[in-house]
Parts: sequence; structure tokens; C-alpha cells
Amino acid sequence: MPTQDIREQVALALSAVNNKKAEDVSLLQLPGESSTFTDYFLICSGSNPRQVQAIADEVDERLSKDMGVEPNAREGYNTAEWILLDYVDFVVHIFNAQRRAYYDLERLWKSAHKLTAEELMHPTKAAAPAEAAPTLPPVKKRAKKVAAKKSPSVRAAAKQSARGAKTKTVGKKVMVKKAATKKAPAKKVAAKKAAAKKVAVRKPSVKKATAKKSSKRK
Repeated sequence: MPTQDIREQVALALSAVNNKKAEDVSLLQLPGESSTFTDYFLICSGSNPRQVQAIADEVDERLSKDMGVEPNAREGYNTAEWILLDYVDFVVHIFNAQRRAYYDLERLWKSAHKLTAEELMHPTKAAAPAEAAPTLPPVKKRAKKVAAKKSPSVRAAAKQSARGAKTKTVGKKVMVKKAATKKAPAKKVAAKKAAAKKVAVRKPSVKKATAKKSSKRK
């Protein structure tokens, strides 16, 4: 059966239970892995056995007259504690308060998605605003975060380059000082060698002079 036809039948059943003042009405869309069993659960409660039966009669009559659909199975009508109408693609559960609390189908099928009448008939319209809303804000937030991250890295790079320039200049100064210290001792050593040569040259002349004097005395 087409999906739209199923939704229309469920919507008609929902209208029928509301028409009989059913209590705590809940429409569940079962998860995909349960689709072989059925697609929807319509769950509601009646305050007494007569109301429980009246709700079941209203659902049965409306679907039969308006859409020509008959339930595949009816269970629990006589006791009126839990009447089940099985339409294959959806199941209507009508409880009294005690049985509703005891079986707690909403907890048993907690993976199911709870629907409103609007979401049932217009699922794409109901889902569109929820999907569109979160898309824009994260982009803006990410852009701000990226901008905030870029500015410190530029500053850090500038600091590193400034430090590198300082270390280069300091290195040059050290090299100049080392060269100056190397040149100064070299000049001193050369001066000492030159003085030593002069002394060496002068010493022989002194010896010659003394030799001449001694010869004259003799």
C-alpha cells in the first residue's frame, strides 16, 4: 500500500479516538528494523470499559465507511482492558489505565519516534526547519575560531624572525670581537720578533767592540 494512503488511514484513526475523548493519545512511528511487523502504533486509554469499547467501535466504523478498510484482527473487545485492532500497516491499542501502565508500550518501544498529526501528514515540512536551522551558525563560529588562531601565529612568526635577527647581529659582534682579539696578539708577537732580531743584530757588534779593545791593550 502507498505510504500516503497509510498515513491517511492512521490520521483517520487518530481523529476517531480523539472524537471519543480518548486519554493520553500517543502516535509512534516504529524504527526501520520493525517495518516488517508494522509501521505505526496508535496508543490511547479509556477511563472505563464502555469508553474503551466505544473508542474501538469508532475507529472500526470510520475506517470501514470512509476508506473501506477492515482490521486484520480484533482482540480483547469483551474484557475491554486492552483492545487491539490490527490493520497490518498500523495497529491501534486501546487500554484501560491499569493495563496501559502495566504493559507500557512507549517504554517497550522507546526507539520509536513520537509523531504529531502534522508530522504524520507532512513529514518533510516538519523536518525541513530542524535541518536548515543548525547549518549557518556553525560556519560563522568556525570562521571566528580560524581568524582567532591565525593572528597569534602571525605574531609568533614575527617574534621568531625578530629573535633570529637579534641572534644574527649578536653573532656578528662576537665574530668581530674574536677577529680583533686574534689580530691583536698577532701584532704583539710580530713586534716582539722584530725587537728580538734587533737585539740579535746588536749583540754581535758589542762582541766585536770588546774584541777590538782587548787587542789594543795587548
